[in-house]
Amino acid sequence: MTGSLERLIAQAAAHDISIHSIEVSEGGALVYSAGAAGMGPHVPHRHYSISKSFTAIAVLSLAHEGKLATSDRLLDHFPEKRPVHPLLELATIDDLLSMRTPYTGTTYTEQSPEWLESFFRTEPSHRPGTLFHYDTSASYVLAALVERIEGKAWEQVLRERVFAPLGLGEGMRMITSPEGIAHGGSGMVARPRDLLVIGEMLLGGGERDGVRVLPREVVDELVRRRANTEMMAWGSTHRFGYAAQTWLPGRGGWMMVGLGGQYVYGDPDRGLVAVMTANAQGCNAGDNRLSTLLLEALDEPLGDAPASIAWPAPPHDPSFAREVRGSVRAVSGSGLRSRIALELAPDRVTFDGIEIAFDVTAGEECPIEVPGVGRGIVTGGWSEPGIFDARIDVIGDDIARQRVRIVVTDDGLVTIEAQGHGPGAPGGWTGRGTYQL
Repeated sequence: MTGSLERLIAQAAAHDISIHSIEVSEGGALVYSAGAAGMGPHVPHRHYSISKSFTAIAVLSLAHEGKLATSDRLLDHFPEKRPVHPLLELATIDDLLSMRTPYTGTTYTEQSPEWLESFFRTEPSHRPGTLFHYDTSASYVLAALVERIEGKAWEQVLRERVFAPLGLGEGMRMITSPEGIAHGGSGMVARPRDLLVIGEMLLGGGERDGVRVLPREVVDELVRRRANTEMMAWGSTHRFGYAAQTWLPGRGGWMMVGLGGQYVYGDPDRGLVAVMTANAQGCNAGDNRLSTLLLEALDEPLGDAPASIAWPAPPHDPSFAREVRGSVRAVSGSGLRSRIALELAPDRVTFDGIEIAFDVTAGEECPIEVPGVGRGIVTGGWSEPGIFDARIDVIGDDIARQRVRIVVTDDGLVTIEAQGHGPGAPGGWTGRGTYQL
């Protein structure tokens, strides 16, 4: 009988979502572990908004030690930012932990040089402490607060307080903003296996294998419901409440969620922890779909883990191939180069025409290097007569998805479309046009 996680992997592939790793433990024992080629539980991975929960752990630890109170006015810790709008003056640290800031979203852009200042200069839309709106700038300000109070980088604080006591942290690092402050809402890179162990520690009330890492009170505060999220339109997983930078799915337990399909789920009643990493950037609302699939799968027998999780791949029939070799010139289109080098054959395609160049053997998983972004895995195939489809998963400090479709018609023209998805996809990854030899 097919296990539930094998079905999840197949369902994800049908949505063009690649699963990078899945691990599950019950009662502290590893019961499922699988990873895709080149990825897996021991390969450091960016976890995006899972970082928020770790920022909250640091803040709540400082509160437990009396270095701050969650009821403190935020401006009392940043007095140099005064004067500010009267509504922002009311904001407490707890308002930021619970995503009940006076804003409806993040106050900075990735390109802005002053992320911290933006939080204090943006005009509020409502009183803090009243409405839940997902606001990554709140997490960023909390990370800045941790660094200010401790006099250390976020990475060092979390390494000393959480990772090192458990013998973890190899490859762990924190991406920083343009102003050098930890990207506490999105920047953590760590091994998925480390997050599984940390999840087990949290289920143990801050203790694992006799090692006390966090006070139980800190863990209790991390998962205590703080905000009503029923106004959210992100799917059922996100509508049952929010704790301290951590989601509370309706089925019970807690969930750390990161962009693109990164999850740490803990169920205290079952003693279960699940960690999944993925790339859902090529699917509309893919990470929300994936969270539902994961929670449903955990209710059923998991099954045996595969030796390797296959990267999603287009169908391939070599009889559909059209052979083209040479440089083609644009006759129409936008976003792509005016000349593209192509070699099309039944079982191999070479393409050099956008920010990514690839040489892919149909039916195989082909690794590539993506300049300025990271590593990539290309799969491709002749999916219909005269149509070659390629998909590229890109994994670096950002994840991205690239799709390329090459259509060869009987009149000798070649039409190409490229789609780039995700924060790691530069503008040059998207375009379309028709070419001739």
